[in-house]
Parts: sequence; C-alpha cells; structure tokens
Amino acid sequence: MLSYRHAFHAGNHADVLKHLVLLAVLDYFNRKDKPWWYVDTHAGAACYALDSEQAGKTGEFEAGIARLWSSGQVPGALKPYLDAVAQFNPHGRLTFYPGSPALAMTRLREQDRMRLFELHPTDAVLLERTFARDADRVQVRKADGYAGLRAVLPPPTRRAVVLIDPSYEIKEDYRRVVTVLDDALKRFPTGTYLVWYPLLARPEARQLPDRLAALGAGSWLDVRLFVREASADGIGMFGSGLYIVNPPWTLPGTLEEILPWLSGTLAEDDRAGFDLEHHIE
Repeated sequence: MLSYRHAFHAGNHADVLKHLVLLAVLDYFNRKDKPWWYVDTHAGAACYALDSEQAGKTGEFEAGIARLWSSGQVPGALKPYLDAVAQFNPHGRLTFYPGSPALAMTRLREQDRMRLFELHPTDAVLLERTFARDADRVQVRKADGYAGLRAVLPPPTRRAVVLIDPSYEIKEDYRRVVTVLDDALKRFPTGTYLVWYPLLARPEARQLPDRLAALGAGSWLDVRLFVREASADGIGMFGSGLYIVNPPWTLPGTLEEILPWLSGTLAEDDRAGFDLEHHIE
C-alpha cells in the first residue's frame, strides 16, 4: 500500500520480535561457509531516525526497542540483536533504528547476496541510497515484492532466507501472503521463509496463521507475542506473530530463553504473554 510508511512504527514491539528472530536465523545460516541469499519483499527505507517527525508522532519505539535499550540485563540470546542495533547508535544514545535490510546487512558476508523490493517511491529511493556502495552484493528494486519473489526463486545458492512482511493495511495482503508462500514453496521448498503477521481482531488476521499452516510445510514454527489485551472495540494491534517455514532447529530453544523476559518487558497490561508452537523434522 503506497500510503504506508514504516517510519511511523519503527522499533515497536513487532519490529523487536521480527528482527531478533531474523538475526537468529541469519546467524544460524552463517555457521556454514556456503553462500546464502536474503530476500525482503517489503524492505522499507532500511534505517529510521527515531527523532524524526514520523517516529515522534506515534512514539511506538518507546514501548519497543527503547525498553530493551534501557534495560540493565537481558537474556544472553537477545544480545546479538541489541548489539546489531548498537552498531547504528555508536555513541550509546538510541537515535536510529535499523530496519530488516540494514540488520541483515550486519550478517552479510562477501559471498552472500541480498535482493530487496520496495514499492513506495520515497522509501525505494532511500533504500537505493543506503545500499549504493554495495551494489555488487545488494540489488534494490522499486517493484512489487510479491512478484519480485517469484522472479528470484530458486536462488543459485540454493540457500535463502525470505522475509515476507507487508503492512496488511489492505485485506488483499492476507490472501496474497498465502498465495505467494504457496508458490514459493513449490519453486523452492527448502528455503527458510519468515512471514510476519499482526494480531488484530479482524477475521482475516485471526485466520491467517491457520491458512499458512494449511499449506502443509513439514517443518514450521509459529511464535506470537501479546503485549496487551485486545481492545473491546476491536481496534488496534495487540501483538504480532511470525510463521516460519523450515526454521533452524536451534530456534525454539532460543525463543524459549527470550520470550518470558521479552513479554514481561514489553507488557502494556497484565494480559501480555506469548505462544510458541513448532514442528521441525
């Protein structure tokens, strides 16, 4: 949706969950020397100033990354994520938040590649500028990420991490995510796919995890982080989730270490918590 700008939401609780998992997956991929591709269907602007007008208008980062940043102690499994964010805040003050492409870049090696898609004209330009010096390894396309994903699968490396992360501000996204993942699994069944989704009262959001599960992937993980009780009027996101196909076998243990502390730290009321389900073959 061309009106959506992630700058208003950068560093919120959904970003925290999404990005700590993304880095855990990429760190697992880096255990082997074999090259991998990172594909981002909705890459955004890559990096966000938390003192900007957009971020300041909502202040969502204050209830997200800022709580982790100011915490005295965190679980050991969270340190790689916080250390990555710190690379963009070298003076110790939290002023920037790196989006998914920027965080993935912290893990990219000489042999690895990134393919980034962003349709919003302003964010696409910012994305191109951010990675202009790395054009040999990072390709940015102002294009529909759903169609773009189809064009790059399977990657020549036969190792890839794909993040599918739309805004879900239009109902069509709920359908397209399922369709695109189904097609991707047929083209490249061994890829690792991370599908982010919001926890909302609307029926499309409630049904999405089950529709993803119905695709029948042999190995999968579904994690949900609740930060508050769903509002009585059904308005607003009360948490978010990630449905992952072909997750690393180490990921459940990592999340079991992190989630109790994380849900307590990001809680907005006493209904905060988490769910974690998985089946890894």
